[in-house]
Amino acid sequence: MNIHFYKYQGAGNDFIMVDNRNNNIDHHNPRLISHLCDRRFGIGGDGIMFLQNITGYDFEMVYYNADGQPSSMCGNGGRCIVAFAKHLGIIDGETTFLAVDGPHYAKISASGDWVSLQMIDVDTITTDADAYVLNTGSPHYIKLADGLKDKDVYHEGYAIRNNDTYREKGINVNFVEPMDKGYFVRTFERGVEDETYACGTGVTAVALAMAKHNNQIGKIETPIKVLGGNINIRFSYDGQKFTDIFLEGPAVKVFEGEVNL
Repeated sequence: MNIHFYKYQGAGNDFIMVDNRNNNIDHHNPRLISHLCDRRFGIGGDGIMFLQNITGYDFEMVYYNADGQPSSMCGNGGRCIVAFAKHLGIIDGETTFLAVDGPHYAKISASGDWVSLQMIDVDTITTDADAYVLNTGSPHYIKLADGLKDKDVYHEGYAIRNNDTYREKGINVNFVEPMDKGYFVRTFERGVEDETYACGTGVTAVALAMAKHNNQIGKIETPIKVLGGNINIRFSYDGQKFTDIFLEGPAVKVFEGEVNL
């Protein structure tokens, strides 16, 4: 069976996109998913998404990590699937779709390559020694770091993700360094089990954690640089709860093709 696929990237976080509105593809197959995401023997990607019909929403986002397992929310993937939906003619300038962590509203530019995605509200941030831990649709560990450009993010992130506290369920590990008016962030992602060029829920978590760290209150906008480019996060914080959280950045079609399953 041949399927048509599309490849999208959001600040270097890259995803395989498949239009599965006719439900022809049974994607509950970890071996197949991990093969398609393999960068040497498959198409290659940090994950794969299936766009499907669902009552009450413009579409449903079904996402798998590169290891073939169902994933929690992926922020950059959410922005990319919005651009994909516009490409397919399902939406125009705005949308409400369903993801694993619930409904998401998004707006997309007329050019179709810049997406502003609303994330879930957050009211809990805990600490683990000198790190912050929170869930922005996916669980994240946030640690301030010096000399981040030269840090061994793979090995340090792997060690934290696989320690006694996080080994069973896993966690995404983000290292952050102040930079200009925002932050530089590098992330080790569970499921991918490697450093990625960007992580949408990760940079969102960083922005919220740093607002708490710096005792910022009110409407806040935080620019963040990642290995794959630049992302913006804006939100409101009243000292107790983070609301109106938007993850904003590029979502670009790279190529399309066919693959034999």
